[in-house]
Amino acid sequence: MSDYARRLEEFDQYVMNHIPIRLIRLSDMKFVERDDVRKHLHPSVPRKDYGLYKPSRHVKYAVLSHRWLASGEPTYEEIKAGTAAGPGYEKLENFCEQARKYKVEFAWSDTCCIDKSSSTELDESIRSMFRWYRNSEICIVHLAQSETIEDILHDEWTTRGWTLQELLAPYYIKFFNKRWTAMTDASNDKRKEANTRILQHLETATRIPRHEIYWQFNPGPLKVDERMAWAAERKTTRVEDVAYSLMGIFDVSLQIAYGEGGDRAFCRLIEAIMQAGDPSVLNWKGKAAKHHTSDAIPRSPRSFLDRRELKLVGRRLEMTMTSLGLRVPLVILPLNLPLGMAMETGYARITFDCPLYPNIKIDITVDNSLVHGQYQYALGIISYSLVRDGSREVLGIQGKSVGFPLRCRRERERDQFVSPNSEPIDVVGFETVSNLEQIFGQWRKIRQEGLIEVNFPITPSDSIFYISRKYLEIVYL
Repeated sequence: MSDYARRLEEFDQYVMNHIPIRLIRLSDMKFVERDDVRKHLHPSVPRKDYGLYKPSRHVKYAVLSHRWLASGEPTYEEIKAGTAAGPGYEKLENFCEQARKYKVEFAWSDTCCIDKSSSTELDESIRSMFRWYRNSEICIVHLAQSETIEDILHDEWTTRGWTLQELLAPYYIKFFNKRWTAMTDASNDKRKEANTRILQHLETATRIPRHEIYWQFNPGPLKVDERMAWAAERKTTRVEDVAYSLMGIFDVSLQIAYGEGGDRAFCRLIEAIMQAGDPSVLNWKGKAAKHHTSDAIPRSPRSFLDRRELKLVGRRLEMTMTSLGLRVPLVILPLNLPLGMAMETGYARITFDCPLYPNIKIDITVDNSLVHGQYQYALGIISYSLVRDGSREVLGIQGKSVGFPLRCRRERERDQFVSPNSEPIDVVGFETVSNLEQIFGQWRKIRQEGLIEVNFPITPSDSIFYISRKYLEIVYL
């Protein structure tokens, strides 16, 4: 295959997989499909390459980011039939007029460029949306409630679910006010040097650090707690869109299933994120989602608002969802209740001791109406590393570590099928155990608590000490 043939193949792959399914041709406001774009732009593929060829430089389109009207947005059927009219179509025309100024041939709007009667097309569009915005030549934002930059603080555009990725994904953004007047003199409002005032107001309105806005945002299942907090106050019309609108930000893919409910959709999103093993997905507080097997799934992005500010960097954590719960290997540090603690009602903040490290005192909120003598308590450390020392493995623990407060319930004093005076049963081939004193259930996350920080006092916070691997247990949360 010649170099030119390879460039053509690269171009075809890009057009058929990385741009929207359907675009508006700005010259006549008609729809064009991907194959139409491919054929139209084939002659633009250079026969000679000097190491600078990129298909995205030849396939240029504008995308619209906006707050949908309550009614009257142009539909796919109306644009196709040429019957679109009203305030929604007027907005589309204004968008296309601004797009022409950026020397692009095509434009895309989520109101009319998706055939929503096709479940297959809708599914692909929602899964691909982040990529389509990222690959655009320019994202034109219409702030229908803003006249000045200061008005951004109160514009609904900053509070909607889908507009979060529309802010983060594009490399180039231009903001227009309700009269379709540019809000700055810059050609790209996402540039650090473009206009400090607009970036300051976007940061205040969205609670997203400025550098995350003007830098090239890196999607992926990392810094999950921080990124979920960005979405916590945002609203969507369909409850499932709380999860679907975050797929691109975390670079995961979900099957679109409107009607499944917001809880189920968000649980699927969290499970997909957990597969990457970033422990920040566990840094939330409050009530768990109504999951079939696990208490480690948060209810919504709002669960991350009250999280503790923890340093969760380093190695990935093995996390696997099973029929018993979220399977996680944790370093178990046993904790002791204070002696003589009286049972009361409600919740209480109790200081626990660690028998393995007496200098440690850990404050945990627990249900004080429980009979504490029926429980064992522990801290399950997640910030550890497995280190090979010749022929053995040991655990590396950071001086400043993070873990889950855990408890397990004593189920009975002895095995109910074994009499205290009975002799050990001889079972051929097995090494049997007799005279069981206590039987405890599985470790469970203390529901009132999220991740907490523990400092090993005689250890510098940035150093590591090593302990035996025997303290590592498989826990089902």
